[in-house]
Amino acid sequence: MLIGAHVSTAGGLTNAVARGAERGCDAIQVFPQSPRAWRPTAYSQRDFADFREAMEASRLKAVAVHAIYLINCASRERDVREKSLAALENAVRVGEGMGAVGVVLHAGARKGEPHGPSVKRAGQAIAEALARTESCPILLENTAGTQGPLGRDVPELAALIEAAGGGDRLGACLDCCHLLAAGHEIRTPEGLTSVVDEFEAAVGLDRLRCIHVNDSRVGLGANLDRHANLGEGELGERGLSVFLSEPRFADLPALLEVAGPDNQGADRGQIEIAKRLRRRGLAARRRRERAAAARRAA
Repeated sequence: MLIGAHVSTAGGLTNAVARGAERGCDAIQVFPQSPRAWRPTAYSQRDFADFREAMEASRLKAVAVHAIYLINCASRERDVREKSLAALENAVRVGEGMGAVGVVLHAGARKGEPHGPSVKRAGQAIAEALARTESCPILLENTAGTQGPLGRDVPELAALIEAAGGGDRLGACLDCCHLLAAGHEIRTPEGLTSVVDEFEAAVGLDRLRCIHVNDSRVGLGANLDRHANLGEGELGERGLSVFLSEPRFADLPALLEVAGPDNQGADRGQIEIAKRLRRRGLAARRRRERAAAARRAA
C-alpha cells in the first residue's frame, strides 16, 4: 500500500514532491489550482517535466489530482455547468501532465432536483471532459453530506459511471470517512468486506485506483462530511486498521486528507500512524485466519 497525503503545490509542482518526501509519503495528492477559485493555474510543459523528473528522483510512487470542490457536474445552471466542465477538463489535463493515477472528483449534488436527471447531467459532463482530453482517468469519490450529493453508495457510483459512458478512463476512489458517515459500518472486517464485495460486483475492483484515509468527527449514518485526524474520531484506530488492511486495497495509493496537529495537513506523525495501523490490521487478519484454520482442522 502506498500511504501518503494531500500536500500543497505552493511555490510550484516540484515543491509538492519535496513536501511528500519529507513527510515519509509513498504517494501524494494535490489540487490542480486554488480550491477556492475557478481560475486555473497556468502550468507549462516545463513545469510538468520538472515534476515528473522530481518524482522519478524521489521515494514517491504515485500522484493523484483532486478536482476542486466548486465543481458540480449535476447543476442545471448554465454558468455553474460551464465553469464545472472547464475546471474538470483543466484538472484532467494537469493530471495528464503530471502522470497522475487519476483525477478524484465529487461528481456533484442534486440540490433539490430529481435524482435520475441529476445523475444523467453529471454523467454527460464527465463524458464530455473525457472526450476533450486524452488519457488521465476520472475517479469518482463516494460522498456524504446534505444537499443531495451524488455517489453516496455503491449503486450510485455504478450509476454515475454508466451515465458517463462506462469507459476505461472511469474509476473510483473510496473514502472511509464518507463511507461511515453515509451509513456503512466499515469498522469491522465483516462490515468492510460486505462493502468491498458490493463494490467489486457493481463497479469492479479494476476501477478502484486509490483510497482516502480519514477519521470521522461524526458517527455512523450522520450524513456529514467531517474529517478528523487519524485515531481522533469515530472510526478510531481499530476501524482505521481494518480499512487499511483490507487485502483488496493492497498496492493502492492510500491518501490522508487530515488537518494534522497544526492545521497544515498530514505531517510525518500522521503518516507513521497510518503505517502502524496498517501493520496492526494485517497482524489481526493473520490471527483471525490462523484461528479459522484451527477451527476447521478441529
